[in-house]
Amino acid sequence: MAEHLDQADWRPILAAMANPNARRLFAAIVLDESTGSIGLSPSKQRQATAMLVRAGLVREVEGRLVQQPEVFGRVLAAATEPRASGPERFLNERGEIDRYPYDATERHALLRLVADRALAVDEVVSEPELNERLAAFGPDAAALRRALVDEEILERTRSGSEYARTHDASE
Repeated sequence: MAEHLDQADWRPILAAMANPNARRLFAAIVLDESTGSIGLSPSKQRQATAMLVRAGLVREVEGRLVQQPEVFGRVLAAATEPRASGPERFLNERGEIDRYPYDATERHALLRLVADRALAVDEVVSEPELNERLAAFGPDAAALRRALVDEEILERTRSGSEYARTHDASE
C-alpha cells in the first residue's frame, strides 16, 4: 500500500505519529519489543498497523513489522527542494490540484493555468473530451469544468455539448 503513497508527503506520517495507538505500536517496533505486549486490542492494533503501513513507516516482512527509517530521509529531502510559486503551488508533483486557494484572484489564476494546460487557444472540444482532459487535474472533472465556465475562462455552446476558451482567457 505504501508504494502508492507520495514519497515526499509528510501528512500521513504526522497523522500516524499523532495517533497514540500508532505511536505506541511504532515505538515497540523501533525498540524491537513484542507488539503483543503493548496493551492494544487486536482491532486497535490492526488499525494502528494499517496507519503505519500507509504512512510508509513500517512494512511487513515474513510476518513481522519492520521499521522503514528511510521514509524520514525522503520527506526531509523533499522539504529542501524549492517550492513552486504562483498557481503551480496548488498542484502536486503529478500536476493535480491538491487544494483550491481562498483568494479569488489566486483561484482564477489556478483555473487559467488549468485551462492553458487542458485546452489550446481557439480549440473547441466536446464535453466528454474536456472531462477526460480535466480528469488529469483531479477526481471531479465536472466540478472543475463548471468552475472554469463560472469564472468565464471557458464558454460552452447553448446545448452545452462543446467548450472553448473565452477570448479574455486566451490573451
